[in-house]
Amino acid sequence: MIPTGGMTNAALQQSQQPSRTYRIDLENGRIVGTTDGLEAVKQAVYKILGTERFEYLIYGPDYGSEYGSLIGGNSALIRAELARRISEALLQDDRITEVQEMKVTITGDSALAEFTVVSQYGSYQTEKGVSGVV
Repeated sequence: MIPTGGMTNAALQQSQQPSRTYRIDLENGRIVGTTDGLEAVKQAVYKILGTERFEYLIYGPDYGSEYGSLIGGNSALIRAELARRISEALLQDDRITEVQEMKVTITGDSALAEFTVVSQYGSYQTEKGVSGVV
């Protein structure tokens, strides 16, 4: 006897989860209301780039960025790896479609990455600084 009435792969559909989330007031260190769209993406980028990957058990293994292993590397390696690691971390969020115009500047023992985040809600420019890498 062959079972009938089950679901096939064709019947399963992926749905986009809403972007609405709690808004973090960084100046006062509080949660204030909710946010959606591009502002929610900006907040997600801030949180992803500010969280070291594998450091907090509450986050999955694909959340956050890896900067620790860049410490003590040479300038060429840091430029290439910092750009790759930022892009890889941000593209885990399905709202972000691309990271463009990555420019990494090394000054003393710090690196500054400036780039454009392209999302389904729009794009914006941001930066991430990492200290003590060289």
